Amino acid sequence: AFFWLVSLLLSSLIWFIAVKTSDPRDEPLQKGLLIFGVMFSVLLQEAFRFLYYKLLRKAIEGLVALSEDGCSPISIQQMAYVAGVGFGLMSGAFSMINLLADALGPGTVGIHGDSQLYFLTSAFMTMVLIFLHTFWGILFFHGCEHRRWWEITAVVVMHLAVSGSTFCNPLYVGSLVPSYMLMAAAAVWAYLLSGGSAQNLRRFLLCK
Repeated sequence: AFFWLVSLLLSSLIWFIAVKTSDPRDEPLQKGLLIFGVMFSVLLQEAFRFLYYKLLRKAIEGLVALSEDGCSPISIQQMAYVAGVGFGLMSGAFSMINLLADALGPGTVGIHGDSQLYFLTSAFMTMVLIFLHTFWGILFFHGCEHRRWWEITAVVVMHLAVSGSTFCNPLYVGSLVPSYMLMAAAAVWAYLLSGGSAQNLRRFLLCK
């Protein structure tokens, strides 16, 4: 969570400087800066995810050196899951804080003909991002651990795609549907990389 907050702070600082040094009346420029800010924030979050992985690897090596049996008390898969949940929860918390701030008013959603589903769709987008960060953490750490750089690249591309799809709003179908499809694909991928199988899933569903 702390690493995600630091990445958000740095990306917000860069975007704030870019906006203050530009012409606020130039709408195409301001839209371009917003797109740049989102893409830069995504890349910075993934860079801090990598730095967090390197830090955890050093911590695990230290734990192994201190343990009597030469084994770490926690696996890298568990670390990946916890890191993904931390990134997701902080991302969701900040999204909800911004939504609640908008909900305080003034104004009424949809009064000028805009969609009245703003808060509902934003809640669904926040939920999908929390899950995606969890799955991305597992995929990213697995790629780093096994030197599979294409898995890391896939995580970055998915993150950019989901964040970029939000520019389709207020056409919410254009952002929610692709995001949930990517979430389903990432969930299956992360499940398989974690050692899951169709047989294990069937046993779980049948409570065996």
